[in-house]
Amino acid sequence: MKNCGLNKPYLSIVIPVLNEAKNIRATLRSTESDEGVERVVVDGGSEDNTVEIARNDGAKVVLSPPGRAKQLNRGAAEAQGDVFLFLHGDTRLPDGYARYVRETMARYEVVAGAFSLAIDSPQKSLKWVAGAANLRSRFTGFPYGDQAIFLRADLFRELGGFPELPVMEDFCLIQALRRKGRVHILDQHVHTSARRWLRLGVLRTTLINQLMVMGFLLGVPVDFLAKIYGVVHKR
Repeated sequence: MKNCGLNKPYLSIVIPVLNEAKNIRATLRSTESDEGVERVVVDGGSEDNTVEIARNDGAKVVLSPPGRAKQLNRGAAEAQGDVFLFLHGDTRLPDGYARYVRETMARYEVVAGAFSLAIDSPQKSLKWVAGAANLRSRFTGFPYGDQAIFLRADLFRELGGFPELPVMEDFCLIQALRRKGRVHILDQHVHTSARRWLRLGVLRTTLINQLMVMGFLLGVPVDFLAKIYGVVHKR
Protein backbone atom coordinates (compact mmCIF):
# COMPACT_ATOMS: atom_id res chain seq x y z
CA MET A 1 0.00 0.00 0.00
CA LYS A 2 1.25 3.50 -0.84
CA ASN A 3 1.99 5.90 1.98
CA CYS A 4 3.13 9.02 0.07
CA GLY A 5 6.62 8.70 1.50
CA LEU A 6 5.42 9.53 4.98
CA ASN A 7 7.14 7.93 7.94
CA LYS A 8 4.04 8.26 10.05
CA PRO A 9 0.54 7.75 8.66
CA TYR A 10 -2.19 10.29 9.23
CA LEU A 11 -4.91 7.66 9.51
CA SER A 12 -4.83 4.17 11.00
CA ILE A 13 -7.70 1.84 10.10
CA VAL A 14 -8.15 -0.86 12.75
CA ILE A 15 -10.12 -3.91 11.59
CA PRO A 16 -11.03 -6.65 14.11
CA VAL A 17 -11.69 -9.98 12.39
CA LEU A 18 -12.65 -13.56 13.12
CA ASN A 19 -13.14 -15.96 10.21
CA GLU A 20 -13.76 -13.18 7.70
CA ALA A 21 -12.16 -14.82 4.65
CA LYS A 22 -15.29 -14.18 2.59
CA ASN A 23 -15.31 -10.46 3.32
CA ILE A 24 -11.86 -9.19 4.29
CA ARG A 25 -10.48 -8.82 0.77
CA ALA A 26 -13.31 -6.49 -0.28
CA THR A 27 -13.02 -4.60 3.00
CA LEU A 28 -9.30 -4.04 2.54
CA ARG A 29 -9.67 -3.05 -1.10
CA SER A 30 -12.06 -0.32 0.00
CA THR A 31 -9.36 1.10 2.30
CA GLU A 32 -6.79 1.61 -0.45
CA SER A 33 -5.64 5.21 -0.48
CA ASP A 34 -2.63 7.39 -1.33
CA GLU A 35 -3.20 9.69 1.64
CA GLY A 36 -0.99 8.30 4.39
CA VAL A 37 -3.17 5.43 5.57
CA GLU A 38 -2.14 2.27 7.41
CA ARG A 39 -4.35 -0.80 7.83
CA VAL A 40 -4.12 -2.89 11.00
CA VAL A 41 -6.03 -6.16 10.90
CA VAL A 42 -6.49 -7.71 14.35
CA ASP A 43 -7.26 -11.41 14.21
CA GLY A 44 -9.02 -13.05 17.13
CA GLY A 45 -8.16 -16.65 16.25
CA SER A 46 -9.52 -17.26 12.75
CA GLU A 47 -9.64 -20.84 11.55
CA ASP A 48 -9.92 -19.90 7.87
CA ASN A 49 -7.41 -17.99 5.72
CA THR A 50 -8.38 -14.50 6.88
CA VAL A 51 -4.82 -13.78 8.08
CA GLU A 52 -3.23 -14.95 4.84
CA ILE A 53 -5.55 -12.78 2.75
CA ALA A 54 -4.89 -9.71 4.91
CA ARG A 55 -1.12 -10.14 4.75
CA ASN A 56 -1.19 -10.70 1.00
CA ASP A 57 -3.12 -7.45 0.64
CA GLY A 58 -0.38 -5.56 2.48
CA ALA A 59 -2.12 -5.01 5.80
CA LYS A 60 -0.33 -5.22 9.11
CA VAL A 61 -1.68 -8.25 10.97
CA VAL A 62 -1.81 -8.39 14.77
CA LEU A 63 -2.92 -11.42 16.77
CA SER A 64 -5.19 -10.99 19.76
CA PRO A 65 -7.41 -12.91 22.15
CA PRO A 66 -10.97 -13.00 20.78
CA GLY A 67 -13.45 -10.29 21.67
CA ARG A 68 -14.13 -7.18 19.63
CA ALA A 69 -13.19 -4.67 22.34
CA LYS A 70 -9.93 -6.49 23.10
CA GLN A 71 -9.09 -6.68 19.41
CA LEU A 72 -9.86 -3.01 18.83
CA ASN A 73 -7.67 -1.93 21.72
CA ARG A 74 -4.88 -4.28 20.64
CA GLY A 75 -4.95 -2.83 17.13
CA ALA A 76 -4.99 0.74 18.42
CA ALA A 77 -1.94 -0.02 20.57
CA GLU A 78 -0.06 -1.01 17.40
CA ALA A 79 -1.39 1.82 15.23
CA GLN A 80 0.77 4.84 14.41
CA GLY A 81 -1.71 7.32 12.93
CA ASP A 82 -2.92 10.64 14.30
CA VAL A 83 -6.50 9.50 13.73
CA PHE A 84 -7.99 6.05 14.32
CA LEU A 85 -10.85 4.63 12.25
CA PHE A 86 -12.47 1.43 13.50
CA LEU A 87 -13.88 -0.70 10.69
CA HIS A 88 -15.78 -3.98 10.86
CA GLY A 89 -14.37 -6.84 8.82
CA ASP A 90 -17.51 -7.10 6.66
CA THR A 91 -17.85 -3.38 5.90
CA ARG A 92 -16.52 -1.31 2.98
CA LEU A 93 -15.56 2.35 3.07
CA PRO A 94 -16.73 4.81 0.39
CA ASP A 95 -14.46 6.22 -2.29
CA GLY A 96 -12.57 9.25 -1.01
CA TYR A 97 -13.04 8.25 2.62
CA ALA A 98 -9.62 9.58 3.73
CA ARG A 99 -10.44 13.08 2.49
CA TYR A 100 -13.79 13.01 4.29
CA VAL A 101 -12.08 11.99 7.51
CA ARG A 102 -9.51 14.79 7.20
CA GLU A 103 -12.18 17.39 6.51
CA THR A 104 -14.29 16.23 9.44
CA MET A 105 -11.44 16.17 11.93
CA ALA A 106 -10.34 19.66 10.85
CA ARG A 107 -13.54 21.10 12.35
CA TYR A 108 -12.72 22.44 15.80
CA GLU A 109 -16.07 21.50 17.37
CA VAL A 110 -15.93 17.87 16.17
CA VAL A 111 -14.32 15.24 18.41
CA ALA A 112 -15.28 12.20 16.33
CA GLY A 113 -17.15 11.14 13.24
CA ALA A 114 -18.80 8.23 11.51
CA PHE A 115 -20.31 7.45 8.13
CA SER A 116 -23.91 6.86 7.22
CA LEU A 117 -24.98 3.24 6.86
CA ALA A 118 -25.95 1.19 3.81
CA ILE A 119 -26.73 -2.53 3.96
CA ASP A 120 -25.75 -4.84 1.11
CA SER A 121 -29.17 -6.16 0.18
CA PRO A 122 -31.90 -5.29 -2.32
CA GLN A 123 -34.56 -5.97 0.31
CA LYS A 124 -36.70 -2.91 0.93
CA SER A 125 -36.96 -3.80 4.61
CA LEU A 126 -33.19 -3.49 5.01
CA LYS A 127 -33.18 -0.18 3.20
CA TRP A 128 -35.71 0.99 5.77
CA VAL A 129 -33.51 -0.34 8.58
CA ALA A 130 -30.51 1.58 7.24
CA GLY A 131 -32.61 4.69 6.71
CA ALA A 132 -33.91 4.55 10.27
CA ALA A 133 -30.39 4.02 11.62
CA ASN A 134 -29.16 7.06 9.71
CA LEU A 135 -32.00 9.26 10.94
CA ARG A 136 -31.36 8.13 14.52
CA SER A 137 -27.61 8.67 14.35
CA ARG A 138 -27.93 12.11 12.75
CA PHE A 139 -30.57 13.23 15.23
CA THR A 140 -28.78 11.92 18.31
CA GLY A 141 -25.13 12.10 17.22
CA PHE A 142 -24.93 8.48 18.35
CA PRO A 143 -23.58 6.14 15.63
CA TYR A 144 -22.95 2.44 16.12
CA GLY A 145 -19.75 0.55 15.40
CA ASP A 146 -20.75 -0.61 11.93
CA GLN A 147 -20.73 3.03 10.79
CA ALA A 148 -16.90 3.19 10.95
CA ILE A 149 -16.32 5.48 13.95
CA PHE A 150 -13.18 7.64 13.80
CA LEU A 151 -11.49 10.00 16.26
CA ARG A 152 -8.11 11.47 17.15
CA ALA A 153 -5.67 8.97 18.56
CA ASP A 154 -4.73 11.15 21.53
CA LEU A 155 -8.37 11.48 22.59
CA PHE A 156 -8.88 7.73 22.23
CA ARG A 157 -5.94 7.15 24.57
CA GLU A 158 -7.16 9.83 26.97
CA LEU A 159 -10.49 8.02 27.26
CA GLY A 160 -8.74 4.72 27.92
CA GLY A 161 -9.82 3.09 24.66
CA PHE A 162 -12.82 0.82 24.38
CA PRO A 163 -14.11 -0.61 27.65
CA GLU A 164 -13.35 -4.32 27.42
CA LEU A 165 -16.94 -5.48 27.69
CA PRO A 166 -18.32 -8.49 25.79
CA VAL A 167 -20.82 -6.18 24.04
CA MET A 168 -21.76 -2.47 23.77
CA GLU A 169 -18.14 -1.28 23.66
CA ASP A 170 -18.92 1.10 20.78
CA PHE A 171 -21.96 2.47 22.62
CA CYS A 172 -19.84 3.23 25.69
CA LEU A 173 -17.14 4.95 23.65
CA ILE A 174 -19.67 7.20 21.95
CA GLN A 175 -21.19 8.06 25.32
CA ALA A 176 -17.76 9.24 26.48
CA LEU A 177 -17.10 11.12 23.24
CA ARG A 178 -20.38 13.02 23.37
CA ARG A 179 -19.33 14.43 26.73
CA LYS A 180 -16.27 15.88 24.99
CA GLY A 181 -17.92 17.49 21.97
CA ARG A 182 -19.77 16.86 18.73
CA VAL A 183 -19.87 13.51 16.93
CA HIS A 184 -20.44 14.27 13.23
CA ILE A 185 -22.28 11.87 10.90
CA LEU A 186 -21.15 12.10 7.28
CA ASP A 187 -23.54 11.87 4.33
CA GLN A 188 -21.27 9.33 2.62
CA HIS A 189 -22.13 5.67 3.26
CA VAL A 190 -20.24 2.61 4.35
CA HIS A 191 -21.64 -0.66 2.98
CA THR A 192 -21.99 -3.50 5.45
CA SER A 193 -23.01 -7.13 5.06
CA ALA A 194 -26.67 -8.02 5.48
CA ARG A 195 -25.87 -11.34 7.14
CA ARG A 196 -26.77 -10.22 10.66
CA TRP A 197 -30.30 -9.32 9.63
CA LEU A 198 -30.82 -12.23 7.24
CA ARG A 199 -29.85 -14.90 9.75
CA LEU A 200 -32.82 -14.45 12.09
CA GLY A 201 -34.99 -12.12 10.02
CA VAL A 202 -35.03 -8.35 9.76
CA LEU A 203 -37.78 -7.63 12.27
CA ARG A 204 -36.51 -10.00 14.95
CA THR A 205 -32.89 -8.87 14.62
CA THR A 206 -33.80 -5.18 14.71
CA LEU A 207 -36.04 -5.67 17.74
CA ILE A 208 -33.38 -7.60 19.65
CA ASN A 209 -30.76 -4.95 18.83
CA GLN A 210 -32.97 -2.19 20.22
CA LEU A 211 -33.83 -4.24 23.29
CA MET A 212 -30.12 -4.69 23.94
CA VAL A 213 -29.59 -0.92 23.95
CA MET A 214 -32.55 -0.41 26.26
CA GLY A 215 -31.36 -3.23 28.50
CA PHE A 216 -27.90 -1.76 28.74
CA LEU A 217 -29.26 1.67 29.65
CA LEU A 218 -31.49 0.07 32.27
CA GLY A 219 -28.57 -1.76 33.84
CA VAL A 220 -29.13 -5.31 32.58
CA PRO A 221 -25.88 -7.28 33.16
CA VAL A 222 -23.66 -7.20 30.08
CA ASP A 223 -22.97 -10.93 30.31
CA PHE A 224 -26.69 -11.57 29.75
CA LEU A 225 -26.76 -9.11 26.87
CA ALA A 226 -23.71 -10.82 25.39
CA LYS A 227 -25.60 -14.11 25.23
CA ILE A 228 -28.34 -12.41 23.23
CA TYR A 229 -25.77 -10.80 20.95
CA GLY A 230 -24.10 -14.15 20.38
CA VAL A 231 -27.35 -15.62 19.11
CA VAL A 232 -28.15 -12.76 16.77
CA HIS A 233 -24.68 -11.86 15.51
CA LYS A 234 -22.91 -15.21 15.55
CA ARG A 235 -20.14 -15.05 12.98
